[in-house]
Amino acid sequence: MNKSCFALLLLAATAPVQAEDLIHWWDVSGTFLYGDDYDLAPSANQTTLTLETAGGWKYGDWFTFQDLIIYNGDNFGVTSTTYGEISPRFSLGKMTGGEFKFGPVKDVLIALTYEEGEGPVQSFLYGVGLDLAIPGFTYFSLNTYKRDAISTGNISDGWQVTPAFRIDFPIGNANFVFDGFMDWVFSADNVGYDENIHFNPQLKFDLGKALFGDKRANKLYVGIEYDYWKSKYGVDGIDQNTYSVIAQYHF
Repeated sequence: MNKSCFALLLLAATAPVQAEDLIHWWDVSGTFLYGDDYDLAPSANQTTLTLETAGGWKYGDWFTFQDLIIYNGDNFGVTSTTYGEISPRFSLGKMTGGEFKFGPVKDVLIALTYEEGEGPVQSFLYGVGLDLAIPGFTYFSLNTYKRDAISTGNISDGWQVTPAFRIDFPIGNANFVFDGFMDWVFSADNVGYDENIHFNPQLKFDLGKALFGDKRANKLYVGIEYDYWKSKYGVDGIDQNTYSVIAQYHF
């Protein structure tokens, strides 16, 4: 499985004209972030531009993002880098027409992720996903993966658990969103790669609704992102703890 295969899968899943009954919902957003105190980077300050798309389709769902990270400094000519992930999931319930529901579990899925970017970061992840019904959460998913590093110098083989969540809540007439993910990489196969936890939530205010009313709700958000990464990149003793200001627009 390689980047081209995932790209073709994503194109098939997002073709809007031929697949009117194939696509159940979709969303595309662009996010601007500016933060400080980033570790293991050419500069502590960095600006990130992120393009994301997510959706549900006949056989499952998908999430993908691409980061352009701009270093606010110059370290031997390195001024920026890129990183992205493509994450399709295939629903056992949708594919078989049956129900895979028990307790809080709403569905069971085959979960895949391809990680790509500059440097030794290419990995293929495969495993099982669960969609959970938890009171107060707009959604909560839990994916468990086996990690296979596929680029030279990448020693991140092992296991990974990734919960992702969203909570929508009003305060007076204002709407807020609290969402994010956590990657917990454990049982690493290679000496020199430390177990690590990356927790990345965002708290956002629906500025579009506040300025223009319900017709622009869920379009323009502003807020903050918290980034905690224990043993960043699997390096023991490097614990990143930083905040970024964000602006996000949904097209």
